[in-house]
Amino acid sequence: MTQKSSKVPKKMQARYDAVVALTDTFCKENLTDEYVELAQYMTAALARKRPSPIGSGRVKTWACGIVYALGQVNFLFDRSQEPYMSAAELCELFGVAKSTGGNKAKAIRNALNFNWYDWEWSLPSRLADHSTAWFISVNGLMIDARRAHIDIQREAFEKGYIPYVYGDT
Repeated sequence: MTQKSSKVPKKMQARYDAVVALTDTFCKENLTDEYVELAQYMTAALARKRPSPIGSGRVKTWACGIVYALGQVNFLFDRSQEPYMSAAELCELFGVAKSTGGNKAKAIRNALNFNWYDWEWSLPSRLADHSTAWFISVNGLMIDARRAHIDIQREAFEKGYIPYVYGDT
């Protein structure tokens, strides 16, 4: 499980601040506060990588890629979801070509080793309904942890297998 933190190395602080200024503004104007927070965490995670991928390249391209990657995980590009925004519109608002935004998002997913089904970068409001966040293996059998005994949920949470203890909500 990825520990979410906004801590960054001192030498990356200015770059982090520049990227986050763009993602904060974009997410506040076009998305939600949950996106604001996740974009900050994702930018910090990238800033902590050695070497940090955000250390070079255009700041607006990184900002676009971060929001694009979060959008992919959170179904931002699905018309049936709220909020909704097309990938083309997202990239256009950042002033970045759609192919560039998509390629940067892929580079970010690779750098942070996550895919579209990982719950770790999901919006907190969507975790309860995120099916793959709750699948665990118990004695070789895949089960939905939300339906497991509370002791099993607590152990799965302590090991980082599930986002929180569902029975405590």
